[in-house]
Amino acid sequence: MKPVLLYLHGFNSSPGSAKAQQMAAWMAEHRPDIEVVIPAQPNTPAAAWAAIEQTIADLVACHGAALRLGAVGSSLGGFMATRVSELYGCRAALINPAVRPHELLCDYLGPQTNPYTDERYELLPAHMDELRALAVSLTAPERLWVLQQQEDEVLDYRKALEEYRFARLSLECGGNHAFVAFERYPAQIVRFLGL
Repeated sequence: MKPVLLYLHGFNSSPGSAKAQQMAAWMAEHRPDIEVVIPAQPNTPAAAWAAIEQTIADLVACHGAALRLGAVGSSLGGFMATRVSELYGCRAALINPAVRPHELLCDYLGPQTNPYTDERYELLPAHMDELRALAVSLTAPERLWVLQQQEDEVLDYRKALEEYRFARLSLECGGNHAFVAFERYPAQIVRFLGL
């Protein structure tokens, strides 16, 4: 079996984000047997999902039946990782996940600049429709672990607690959207994912 950890970054982020790099560094030091894949996702939802699907298709083509996939997603990446879990039957760890992002990102419509890539684009109402279409119903919440910090300044943590109420939940006081002291979790995440 070939274990692969798929890390999905959030909105206006990149593979260079702090948590993605912390996860990759921990894996390189402690679990070099696990392949870490952190795809650079396009800035708009349908294109981002198409890139994720292509990444998984490439992994399946490379590893075939030996592929053992686990996903980690932060913020909007948590929303996407939920979809990966449902469609591909793998476990996923969700870090301050976006719930109903088509409602959340309405406040961000208009010109955007990705601070990691300097790419400029426009977030449109049509992109909210794309997000709505990407939502999935949770049929196997036992495959999900939600890591949430109460002082997330971007997302209301209570929405995630409601949405994922049947999943494994870890709620911490304080913190922020970036998830303070994430470096405490990679080992536990890898165990949960079964990699």
